[in-house]
Amino acid sequence: MSGACGHIAVIMLDRSLSGKALPPLFHRADAAPAGWAVSPGRVGYEAAVAAMEARAETIAAGRAGELVWLLEHPPLYTAGVSAKPADLLAPDRFPVFKSSRGGQFTYHGPGQRVAYVMLDLSARKKDVRAFVAALEAWVIGALGEFNVEGQVRKGRVGVWVEHGAPKREDKIAAIGVRLRRWVSFHGVSLNVEPDLEHFTGIVPCGVTDHGVTSLVGLGLPLSLAEADAALKTSFERVFGATEGAAPPI
Repeated sequence: MSGACGHIAVIMLDRSLSGKALPPLFHRADAAPAGWAVSPGRVGYEAAVAAMEARAETIAAGRAGELVWLLEHPPLYTAGVSAKPADLLAPDRFPVFKSSRGGQFTYHGPGQRVAYVMLDLSARKKDVRAFVAALEAWVIGALGEFNVEGQVRKGRVGVWVEHGAPKREDKIAAIGVRLRRWVSFHGVSLNVEPDLEHFTGIVPCGVTDHGVTSLVGLGLPLSLAEADAALKTSFERVFGATEGAAPPI
């Protein structure tokens, strides 16, 4: 991020991060808890983004606390700021939305846990690279709760797992965030039990040499609630305490 903190930074960084490494801590200096909200049912994309951006603005203005918002979307594709039209293989299959997050095309839908992360880096650490590393460590730590080793690969966005025979690497989680006035929005998505065939309508994040998997695809018949518990445990290790909060909508 260059210049004044009022500038907008679009972040989608890659790094080699061992799943066995100690998580980079990204706690608040004042130890104030972040709100933790879970929406029941499915939330429409446009309404969710509007609520997320409005909450991020109020956080930046000092009128609201930080919030991590877990939800599930109906089937849809989103195009990040670097999306290439040719990577939308089935444009009429699901609704397609332009997104202000970093990255290219991705899929959201039932069985995938989306976590919108609205954190104030001014109260934590004004270090974008460290923040993205902390997001990666959060997801990797949550996977570790189920004895799944998540990894980050240079040149490939997201969190990856090795599995199968012969062994292959597939993406299990995506990371894409944006910062405005040092407050983050957008976040991560973890494949718990989505219909993986729905990913065939796009080239996910522009990567053609590797596929997509899920916790269920790895032979772990887990629910969203079980994934949520692991995400919360790992989040508190990396980012600090949470407290229950109401979803924005």
